[in-house]
Amino acid sequence: MGRDPRVDEYIAGAADFARPILQHLRELAHRALPGAQEAIKWGMPHFLVSGKNVAGMAAFKAHCTFVIHGDGRQGDAMGQFGRITAISDLPDEAELAAKLAAARGRVEHQGTAVKQVRKPKPEIPMPNDFAAALAAAPAASAHYNAFSPSARRDYLEWITEAKTAATREKRMAQALEWIAEGKKRNWKYEKC
Repeated sequence: MGRDPRVDEYIAGAADFARPILQHLRELAHRALPGAQEAIKWGMPHFLVSGKNVAGMAAFKAHCTFVIHGDGRQGDAMGQFGRITAISDLPDEAELAAKLAAARGRVEHQGTAVKQVRKPKPEIPMPNDFAAALAAAPAASAHYNAFSPSARRDYLEWITEAKTAATREKRMAQALEWIAEGKKRNWKYEKC
């Protein structure tokens, strides 16, 4: 159980009504998320599993909030549980523990507590003519193979979306030149 002294300071500095709520949420998070680490993110205490945010809590002048990442947002308060002014405003411990366990499961299986992870775009098949051109240019081929999948995809999209054979040939020639220099497709727009 990784406790962060900054969370102790955060709780100690909170309003009188907020301290018992924050302490309750902290203990509940550690019971529901064995081995979770604490951190201060965006100025508020968070509970992390494998370095990923699972839940966070905050205290304001008149209320507290509790956020379970990926569990959706409800109402006008920052978290899913509205404006918490007393421990009795929270759902029962079993419900909170189940929601925390679900978020932990998403982190462990998807790498994030967010419920829907964007699916990668389908792979673009390597055109035979471009594959032959790359094979004939070893420097370009080495750089191309070292590029990330998205950088390779940028070139393949650009080449395969050409409307005429002449445009396609021109793009392949330009691509080979840039790739041989280690440049990604949109290198002109990348910040230095």
